[in-house]
Amino acid sequence: MRVFVASLATETNTFSPLFVDRSAFEEAFYCPPGAHPDTPTLCSAPMVAARRRAKTDGFTLIEGTATWAEPAGLISQGGYESLRDEILGQLKAAMPVDIVLYGLHGAMVARGYDDCEGDLLARTRALVGPDVVIGAELDMHHHLTQQRVDSADVLVAFKEFPHTDFLARAEDLVELCLRTVRGEIEPVTEVFDLRSLSAAFMTSREPGRSFVDRLMQLEGKDGILSISVTHGFTPADVADVGCKVFVVADGERNRGKAKALAEQLGREILGWPPGAAGPYHYKPEEAIQQALAEPGQPIVFADRWDSPGGGVAGDSSVMIDALLAHPEIPSAIGALWDPIAVQFCRAAGVGAAIRLRFCGKVSETSGHPVDADVVVKGLSDNLMIPFEQSWVSLGPAAAISIGNVDIVLATGRSQTFSPPAFTNLGIDLAQKKVVVVKSSNHFYAAFSRIAATIHYLDTGGPFPSDPRMIPYTKLRRPIYPLDPHPWL
Repeated sequence: MRVFVASLATETNTFSPLFVDRSAFEEAFYCPPGAHPDTPTLCSAPMVAARRRAKTDGFTLIEGTATWAEPAGLISQGGYESLRDEILGQLKAAMPVDIVLYGLHGAMVARGYDDCEGDLLARTRALVGPDVVIGAELDMHHHLTQQRVDSADVLVAFKEFPHTDFLARAEDLVELCLRTVRGEIEPVTEVFDLRSLSAAFMTSREPGRSFVDRLMQLEGKDGILSISVTHGFTPADVADVGCKVFVVADGERNRGKAKALAEQLGREILGWPPGAAGPYHYKPEEAIQQALAEPGQPIVFADRWDSPGGGVAGDSSVMIDALLAHPEIPSAIGALWDPIAVQFCRAAGVGAAIRLRFCGKVSETSGHPVDADVVVKGLSDNLMIPFEQSWVSLGPAAAISIGNVDIVLATGRSQTFSPPAFTNLGIDLAQKKVVVVKSSNHFYAAFSRIAATIHYLDTGGPFPSDPRMIPYTKLRRPIYPLDPHPWL
């Protein structure tokens, strides 16, 4: 048996002013064949899972390129095509193969390609023919298109939000594809479209936690092989944005069961009471008062709508202003994207007191630049932080202090996945009453171990918190909440 595996991924906010070309992939994470590390990244876990199974099952594994760019705006046409064609060329050279495995994200959009993953899968099918098994792992925040369902034999998405299960789901994908090529199963996929932009949910809280636990219990029984929920990625102007449930069943005899189960689960999500899928989001001053009213520390707040994971800059100064307005409160915020400010801090050195302008620079939704007298508290040549089994680089970074407020500035634009983003720069989070992280929910697993409580912020953007504020032109209508819900 011969298996080919590769990874091409990013998450595209089509409204973001941060544009992407091939260099963004090469700078963030680019591994040519054979260079992928032993640990997985968020969207390259099929490579690690396939390596493990190649050792135990004895098949020949041919590795292609694995690459990822941090979420941002539209990808250039040439950037996408060059990476796509690189991987397809590697696949062609590896043929004949029995299985093709991809680590994808599912919300990649390039100029001229609203469905990059569908394009890659369709071209792969055309290249390898109808008998080769094609499987792909997707982030749950993807756009599920019919082209992807038609082109692949098996699609599996993350179940957990925060994304703690990307390796486990990659192992599921590899197992299902191996069983398919061995003739043990014949996967078929059915999809239920919730026609909603607002049904995404967290699995760090109810009802999402119990719902996903039940999905896991349903898999592997009565002909049901896999169940995934497409949460969607709302800041993308594409036809298939929105929430869906897709069920993979064994054989045509179970297709009806898969269709019924997908609809049952989708309608269950739609039946949750308003607000059940997402937590309350505090305005800046409201958040500070809430923290002061609660015992213990640190009280952690996630600035969800200025998270680089949403394709925005992560340089909003709105919450910095709120913290500086309360100089008596020990607090910390990070990591914020400001390469120029980091450069100035590195030149000044640890302990230096300097006048610094930082953050609030990328767009009008980033607030205003902060001008302050700061002390450089810590520096790193390459701030590495863990995220589940993987490691993420924030690049050269600096911690600055303005009285009781500590601020982490980074050269690399990425979510604040774990406490070492602060502690590796000398910030003691146990001494802070308020800690603000630039993340949507990916931070939760790591920060829940040290936080007294966790809450979420709404600082006004730039990622739109309400889909009714987004100027869509391509999405299919009707869809809730832009229209009355067609299923309710």
